Parts: sequence; structure tokens; C-alpha cells
Amino acid sequence: MENGSPDVTSLIRAAKAGGGDALERLLALYRNYLTFLARNGLDSTLGAKADASDVAQEALLLAFERFPQFRGETEAELVAWLRRILARCLAMLVRHYRGTAARDPRRERAIEGALDRSSLALGRVLPAATPTPSQAAVERERCVILADAMADLGEDQREVIELRSLRQLEWTAVAAAMGRSPEAVRKLWTRAVQRLGREIEGKLP
Repeated sequence: MENGSPDVTSLIRAAKAGGGDALERLLALYRNYLTFLARNGLDSTLGAKADASDVAQEALLLAFERFPQFRGETEAELVAWLRRILARCLAMLVRHYRGTAARDPRRERAIEGALDRSSLALGRVLPAATPTPSQAAVERERCVILADAMADLGEDQREVIELRSLRQLEWTAVAAAMGRSPEAVRKLWTRAVQRLGREIEGKLP
């Protein structure tokens, strides 16, 4: 994602008017966001069998095909619609690997709920003392901006934030998952959050 705040509302309008290029540019804004949600939506069983970026790409392709069905006008409505599509893709993945032939709407709703919670948690990942997006960026969804910033972190920094701030694991559990000492992961988390704040500032007007 380029620095600055894209005019999402204008892109949505242009895409609805039949602008294929506008639709491609619009959906590309959410690749990191959907990849983040897919990574956190894949359970331990499917995580080894599927790649989050591939699932996100599948959701984006489906969104491209089904965009005429989108009735919203705001980014908030768009990201909610994209989460529903991603939930459908994840549910199909579960059916494929677990040998379930029939579609289960309850599973899709459960996955969609989990994705909604992950998105909300992502939007709250930075401590209150960390600089927040300026008024000029309020038009963008905070969770999307944070997902873009998270994508620019190193793998270890991204993992420690996801384990501690999003999944809210105890430091001992984070340390065990990362093969480090509790003190080491605390320091890593502090550096990661500080860098995340700087990355966000670089993506705002």
C-alpha cells in the first residue's frame, strides 16, 4: 500500500460504475487485511495444509466476481462484506480437508464471527498511549491500516503481537510458542509495538 490515504469511497463508486481498474485497485487495498484474518482463522489442523495468502487471494477473486452483488457504499460495509466472503472460503477449506460434503451455514457463521472478533482485536492492538491515526485518516478503517503496518513487520515481531495482543496469551505461553524466554518475548513485543506505531505514521497523510 502506498503512503497516504486512498479515497476508498471514490474507488467504490468507480468500481460500481463498471471500472475494472478501479475495482482491482480497490480490492488490492485489502490483501494484507484478508491475509491477516485468514492466518488467524486457520486452525492448527488446516494451518499446515493451507497458506493464508492463498486463501486471501481466493477471497479477493471471489469478491471481484461477485462485486455487482455488493450494495454498500462505505469502507466499513466493504470490509464486512469481504469478511463474509473470506468466511465462506475458509468454510469450504474445512469441508475439503475434513471430508464434509454438505455446506454447513452454522460453520460459516461461526467462522464469520471469529473473523469479526479478530478484526476488532486488530483495531485495538496499539496501546492507548501510541499515536493514533489523524483525523484525515479516520475515513479509513483502523483495522485495515493496522493490517498493512503489520505486514511490514518482521515475522517474529508480527508473531509476538498476534500471540500477545490479539490472542491474549500469557507471557509464558507466548515464550513457549516462540521458543524464547518470557523476558525475551516481552522485549520483542515492546520493540514490535513501537515499530508498528512508526509504520502506521508512515502510512497516514
